[in-house]
Amino acid sequence: MNNNFAVIMAGGIGSRFWPMSQESHPKQFLDVLGIGKTLIQMTYERLKKLVPDSQIYVVTNERYAGLVKEQIGIADNQILTEPMRKNTAACIAYASHKIYNLNPNANLIVAPSDHLIMKEDRFVDIVNVALEKSLSEECLVTLGIKPSRPDSGYGYIQFEDGRDILMGEVRKVRQFTEKPNRELAEIFLKSGDYYWNSGIFIWTAKTIIDSLQKFKPELNQLFTSKGDDYNTAAEQDFINEAFYNCEDISIDFAVLENAKNVHVVLANFGWSDLGTWGSLYTHLEQDVEGNAVIGEHVHMFESENCIVNMPDDKMVLLQGLEDYIVVEAHGILMVVKKNHEQRIKGYLKEIKKKDPSYFE
Repeated sequence: MNNNFAVIMAGGIGSRFWPMSQESHPKQFLDVLGIGKTLIQMTYERLKKLVPDSQIYVVTNERYAGLVKEQIGIADNQILTEPMRKNTAACIAYASHKIYNLNPNANLIVAPSDHLIMKEDRFVDIVNVALEKSLSEECLVTLGIKPSRPDSGYGYIQFEDGRDILMGEVRKVRQFTEKPNRELAEIFLKSGDYYWNSGIFIWTAKTIIDSLQKFKPELNQLFTSKGDDYNTAAEQDFINEAFYNCEDISIDFAVLENAKNVHVVLANFGWSDLGTWGSLYTHLEQDVEGNAVIGEHVHMFESENCIVNMPDDKMVLLQGLEDYIVVEAHGILMVVKKNHEQRIKGYLKEIKKKDPSYFE
């Protein structure tokens, strides 16, 4: 365990969770379940079961460093700040090189800050299986989740020999497919040998650095050019320069789709990425009409299968809605069909073009 390190990726803005998730206060810092804990607090507490407190690092945008400090209270040197968003490859390269500089034998657990995991003891068991695999074969390991629907918002992992699936078993990855269309997602669901990519990764620092060097040498070199600056006062200036110059690409496209030494652990620990209102809906209590309602004074009539989130001081009457998302937050009202929730990110871009003054 002394060689175990965790990297929490917390730089996103959760635009598909708009309007509750705002650029100034993204969803990882919100108590979206109404349980008194934010998503990043839950992630941190979960990883403490696998990693010493002092070896949990958070990579986030520089504007959120204060929120990280306030919510989980880690030391300043465990908060790694990005000057801009450059996707997960740059985030992972930075953290991996920094930790390798501290401990060349480091094992890394890389996890998003905004996922929900209901069975945390099972999560610990699964991660330990992945750690053992990554150490024994110097391979890259991801955790796969059995799909429950043909969702086009997830990446899919095809693994070898889809028969006789045992949860907690390690399988060789055959291929990755990043966010297929609905028709292809339906084929994947029926095949039985495709799982969702959870975005949780386990590997040694050395293995992922070697992989970055093999498949993205230009990006990797930006984070090694001044390697002696890690864990010194000069680190931030060096990292800022690396981020300004590096490619904007995910670790999936940069490494995992190209590497041959990738394995998946088939996981069953009650996972949701809470990436959309629809994914939150499945974890909220629903009434007999299938409506999940947050808000003290929301009244539903002849409506079913909706998710509604309203401030407690707002009186709301809704009639005749079926399969809708209705949310008010920060003075913004959003009404969108549930099966169109993947469009919210695009809608938001259009709104910013037409009404930019509202976002200043």
